[in-house]
Amino acid sequence: MEVRITKKVFKFKRPSGTSRGILTEKHAWFIELWHASEPSIKGIGECSIIPGLSPDFSDFRTYEAKLNDVASNISQDLTDWPSIKFGVETALLDLKNGGRQKLFNNRFTRGEEKIPINGLIWMGDEGFMREQIEEKIELGFDTIKMKIGAIDFEVEMTLLSSIRKRFSSDQMTLRVDANGAFTAQNALAKLQRLAECDIHSIEQPVAPGQWQIMRSLCEETPLDIALDEELIGVHATKEKCALLDTIKPQYIILKPSLHGGFSGSREWIKLAEDRSIPWWMTSALESNIGLNAICQFAGEFDNELPQGLGTGSLYENNIESDLTVENGMIYKKIN
Repeated sequence: MEVRITKKVFKFKRPSGTSRGILTEKHAWFIELWHASEPSIKGIGECSIIPGLSPDFSDFRTYEAKLNDVASNISQDLTDWPSIKFGVETALLDLKNGGRQKLFNNRFTRGEEKIPINGLIWMGDEGFMREQIEEKIELGFDTIKMKIGAIDFEVEMTLLSSIRKRFSSDQMTLRVDANGAFTAQNALAKLQRLAECDIHSIEQPVAPGQWQIMRSLCEETPLDIALDEELIGVHATKEKCALLDTIKPQYIILKPSLHGGFSGSREWIKLAEDRSIPWWMTSALESNIGLNAICQFAGEFDNELPQGLGTGSLYENNIESDLTVENGMIYKKIN
């Protein structure tokens, strides 16, 4: 098997605020695979990282050295390198299925089914966040996810209250993502305030690794809690079971680039469903190559919850795609 690795830097259309600071660009590496006997049929996968969040990224030199090592031995164990594992799994599936970026055969990939998604509101000043909210409402989203924890909490409450005054919870679902911004001392009080706005769920209210604190919050919370960063770096089945059984979250959120590729995500899903814990899937800011793969993977499951897959319009130099977003739904436009 032949292997080629290329890198591309994607430029955000406008700087996007996260708990890891302001993002202006996104680094991604693409793995292409083909057989020498059929060089025209290539599989492609994306290895995409977020510095400070991706557990397998410490610096560019180390990461690219690992990519080169993988190019020499594509079949090696990549458990500790989830973003590379996701890229390799995607490329292998693509190659197996004819190199047309059709990884799975399901209703979504056949253009027969649309997946509901949330509209993402990035962190920023009040004016910027309000502008994004209006934009998502105009685009027809009925689920909005707002990142919180970057500006004054009372301002964030005002923004959420303004949406709830205009739309009931039957008309608009509100999710928030704290990215671990709350402390053990103030988290429950803030959850109680957020519940006043009839919030559907909050992602990762406190920093990961505090299992007993998170367990207590999940027991006492007036609104549902979803684990996100908490799952990062947890690879062994026994440890995954211990995490879910200890914390008992209301939801978990899966990002294949962070949570073990397709295979790691499938295991999380099975363990969660065995415990009657619902889940949804989101991208980790991949380009359209990775996003397409995650959307197709999401189409493998019967899950009516809105997914976090509306990131295809982030970049000014994104790769062309047949993914289309309309009225809060993503689907493949079949020619």
